[in-house]
This record gives sequence, C-alpha cells and structure tokens, in this order.
Amino acid sequence: MKTLPMIPDAPAQPAATSSDTTRMVADAARTEALKPAIVEAIQTVYDPEIPVNIWELGLIYDVIVDAAGVAGVRMTLTAPGCPAAQSLPGEVAEKVKAVPGVADAKVDVVWDPAWTKDRMSEVAKLQLGMW
Repeated sequence: MKTLPMIPDAPAQPAATSSDTTRMVADAARTEALKPAIVEAIQTVYDPEIPVNIWELGLIYDVIVDAAGVAGVRMTLTAPGCPAAQSLPGEVAEKVKAVPGVADAKVDVVWDPAWTKDRMSEVAKLQLGMW
C-alpha cells in the first residue's frame, strides 16, 4: 500500500489585535468618505460632444478606493468609436487624483455592459430632451 506524503500545516497567523481592527475600520471609513468627493470631481468632466457631465450620462460604472488611497474607476464610453476615447479616461484620472486623500487613480474603460441611454440620469435626459 502506497502512502501519500504529509501536507505540512500552514504557518499560524497572528491573531488580529484590537488596534488592527480599529485601523481596518478607520481605513474603511476613510475610503468610503472619499467616494462623494471623487464623484464630485467626476461630475466636472464633460463629453466634448454632449453638454452633460459623464456621471449624469451614466458612463461611470463603479468607483472604489483601497486602504492606500488608490481610487479605481470603471467607466465606459457612449460608443467604441467615440472621438473622446483617448481624452476622457485621462481627464477622469487627473480629476480623481486631485481629490485630497487620493494617492493615485486607475481608470479602466470597459465595454460590458454596453452603454445605453437607459443608464442616463433623469437630469441628463431632461437636459438632452430624451424622454
């Protein structure tokens, strides 16, 4: 009968201390507190062909901030051939990096799900007369 080799036990992880827990809670609160300021910064970015900011257009899919203050923005464009495809993500990154407390910004342009006018806010639809 063949015996299988023993798998060594994983090294023991030190137990979290109350100061670790306090730090994690503070980090989470700080990152959540940055989101409204990041959204406010994003609302200053406009598609050059449409007189509505990209937040109201529904081009921003997600905003996250890690404990180090690095912001991640997942966005799309109105169409793959959008003339602003090169400039809008860079402008978003610059505006987000300028938010106090943000150490860096990464912008990821995605095409799934595809943007549709249904993603637009009521404000954008009203401004563009798209009821």
